[in-house]
Amino acid sequence: VQLVESGGGSVQSGGSLRLSCAVFGYTYSSYCMGWFRQAPGKDREGVATIESDGTTSTADSVKGRFTISQDNAKNTLYLQMNSLKPEDTAMYYCAGRYGSSCPRPVPALFGYWGQGTQVTVSS
Repeated sequence: VQLVESGGGSVQSGGSLRLSCAVFGYTYSSYCMGWFRQAPGKDREGVATIESDGTTSTADSVKGRFTISQDNAKNTLYLQMNSLKPEDTAMYYCAGRYGSSCPRPVPALFGYWGQGTQVTVSS
């Protein structure tokens, strides 16, 4: 399984970005996919997850601003980020695991990771 993120960049506070994660080689119908982020000097944290049936979960820190979605025909995961704040600055990672439901977004529970894409928000 290979995950390839894209869409990061630099924006001003209040701006928007959409991250994409192309998934290659996953052949199971049940899965949990998620977006995580890691700022310098901080632990990696879960941002949002989505199950194969479309059920989503979003961290309180980004709820109402970030939306996770998927396009099964394109095998692609998305993270739409609106009203970005400087504290959203981090490396963003796409991750996945087998199974029909998502556990708590603990990084150690996800076995597949992308290389990350940097998001920088300036004030």
